[in-house]
Amino acid sequence: MSLITLENIMYRYNNDQENNILDDVSFTIEKGEWVTIIGANGSGKSTLVKTLNGLNVPQNGNVIIDGLALNEENIWAIRQKVGMVFQNPDNQFVGSTVADDVAFGLENIGMPRDEMIVKIDQALEQVGMQNFKMHEPARLSGGQKQRVAIAGILALAPDIIVLDEATSMLDPKGRAEVLATVQAIKEQNNLTVISITHDLNEAAQADRIFVMEKGQIKYENKPEEIFKLGDHLVELGLNVPFVEQLKTALITRGLELPDEYMTEERLVEYLWKSDLKM
Repeated sequence: MSLITLENIMYRYNNDQENNILDDVSFTIEKGEWVTIIGANGSGKSTLVKTLNGLNVPQNGNVIIDGLALNEENIWAIRQKVGMVFQNPDNQFVGSTVADDVAFGLENIGMPRDEMIVKIDQALEQVGMQNFKMHEPARLSGGQKQRVAIAGILALAPDIIVLDEATSMLDPKGRAEVLATVQAIKEQNNLTVISITHDLNEAAQADRIFVMEKGQIKYENKPEEIFKLGDHLVELGLNVPFVEQLKTALITRGLELPDEYMTEERLVEYLWKSDLKM
């Protein structure tokens, strides 16, 4: 059984009976998989991921998380399985210190204090923020704030972490910190990660990419296959990563290159080691 199953999801705002924000969306996601959702503004990305823990309840279709159907009876059990990190880190803090903030969710589920202290330390260690436990959140960088937000989710031991444009307000250094943290905790905990981004270089880290348009999943495939869509992505307001543009240009000049996605460093290394001739 897949960890996440969506079947024929339809969602519209209550006062709009004609326009579906999500229009017959179906997919499955496996445990331990990283799926990135891309698409133009208004394509339904954030609305879609908010159906996973009942922040949005679809008018039609089924949402099934780890065997539990999304309904009034199961909604709180599902929310314990699905943790969400949002775009603006400043909007996520409720504690006066980093430790207090990570403790917030644990207090809400009534965890004993001794156990809570252990969970806080473990979560902060996993995101590399254990030395900032007593710091005020306002004094942290954007990347550090998002890592603390992730720690707050990790402490609750979810099966799924959703990143809703969680790196979009960060500088390159902060973005790199958060992505490295997510990759590490995914591997350590066999977590399922679902991320929304406009940065296709970031999307390249995923196992699969969903491309959304007008409330539907228009394309779904591995990153290297999605990037081959080229002009179709541009039509959707998305930019193909520079390294993929370079690969395409080299291939048109007769070079043979691997199909898999390659970072700039990997491509340079491959070209240096090859006997290819321009």
